[in-house]
Amino acid sequence: MPPKGKPDTAGYQKMKKDLSAGKPGQLYIFHGEETYLRDHYLGKLREMLLSGGMGEFNLHEIAAKDMSPHALEEAVDCLPMMSERTLVQVTDYDLFKAGEKDREAYIQILSQLPEYCCVIFIYDLIDYKGDARTKLAAALKAHGTVVNFIRQDQGDLVDWGRRRFRALGKEIDSRLALDLIFLCGDLMHNLIGEIEKIAAYAKGPHITREDIEAVATPQLDAVVFRMTDAIGEGQFDKAMGVLGELFQMQEAPIKIMWSLGRQMRQLYSARLALERGEGTAFVAGLWNLKPYPADKLVRSAKRFSLPWCRRAVVRCGQVDLAMKSTGQDGKELLTSLMLELANPVKK
Repeated sequence: MPPKGKPDTAGYQKMKKDLSAGKPGQLYIFHGEETYLRDHYLGKLREMLLSGGMGEFNLHEIAAKDMSPHALEEAVDCLPMMSERTLVQVTDYDLFKAGEKDREAYIQILSQLPEYCCVIFIYDLIDYKGDARTKLAAALKAHGTVVNFIRQDQGDLVDWGRRRFRALGKEIDSRLALDLIFLCGDLMHNLIGEIEKIAAYAKGPHITREDIEAVATPQLDAVVFRMTDAIGEGQFDKAMGVLGELFQMQEAPIKIMWSLGRQMRQLYSARLALERGEGTAFVAGLWNLKPYPADKLVRSAKRFSLPWCRRAVVRCGQVDLAMKSTGQDGKELLTSLMLELANPVKK
């Protein structure tokens, strides 16, 4: 599997530059999985554009069910009241699924936006799938900015997390912040709740590992990694204890199986990379991982032999198929699989 290309961040950087200069553009497409950042910059745009006491009169929101060329044109034509700009916000409307006649009308409207108007299309519950071959995509590129709010780089995320803790009167060191991100995932809209919860729980000024373990809600992949890592360390009782925790949390066996299968494939690929003399950077590119989780994966792979990893991948596939096709009890299948994996052949 070749390394995945990096997402295009040019639109994101352009939007930040516009806001820093105090000159928002006239057309933006907001999409991407990092909704915390999206909402943050949407708030900044609203604050900048809807100044004065008549802000609500200069905001025109159009729901997907009400969207049409006529509705958009009416909103765009509304002159600002006691302000320099208006803001038109369209939520969850797929421009590229509109009929050909409507698409032509949208192209005409969006290519002639008045200077006082800023139009933002927000893709929240639906994905943005712009077809670069179409005239509509060309018009959006020529007259607007497509902003993809992607997961943040590891360093930026750590710095942001430390600032959030500091704002709540707490300190956390960079290494522990990395552990928190690995445990709870790297989406900011998830992390913000975990940070607030941990800061409220911590008694001292410095966040400790015990504070995180006491109240943080781990993502499934992190728990499964802890389970397989325990096998690698020869701590089978600990591994089974983690599986028991997952059952107590009422995680569906099929979800655990999916995550476990993926973890084994990652371990196998990391073990193969080590056999070829490759390192963390290669594995990170292979699975589109950030440096810290990639390093943890490679260190874990060093504990297993290549035959064990190969056998684990095969057995996970077989158990996954049995779980989906035979009607056997998922918990029993998972427990039996863990018993099989209990004695890894060390290198």
